[in-house]
Amino acid sequence: MTGEVRIDKFLWCVRLCKTRSMATELCRKGKVRFAGEPVKPSREVKPGDTFTLHDQGIVRTFKVLAILQTRVGAKLVAGFIEDLTPQSEYDKQKLLHTGGFEVRLRGTGRPTKRERRVIDRMKDPEE
Repeated sequence: MTGEVRIDKFLWCVRLCKTRSMATELCRKGKVRFAGEPVKPSREVKPGDTFTLHDQGIVRTFKVLAILQTRVGAKLVAGFIEDLTPQSEYDKQKLLHTGGFEVRLRGTGRPTKRERRVIDRMKDPEE
């Protein structure tokens, strides 16, 4: 299909967001960018556009290959977007998920409120 579609709807259609309202919220928070500039949820995308998605501590880059109006199965997504994210970003995500930065000694108990804030800031430095 040719033409244009809203970025929030596109993110939902290609399964980058679980719901359309989550996609809209990502746009409103400035986590979706075209050429480094945050976009509104109503921004139209067309084939050939490249955008970045700042999510879970990494910056993922995608290129729009084709436009679609409805949500597609996971196996069909590769025909509509191309993942241009460098491997270094995925390595950074793996490091965040391995928990290599937080070590709690046995017997120290649960983190205090202050320690929890520090841990949360380390997980998502953008907020």
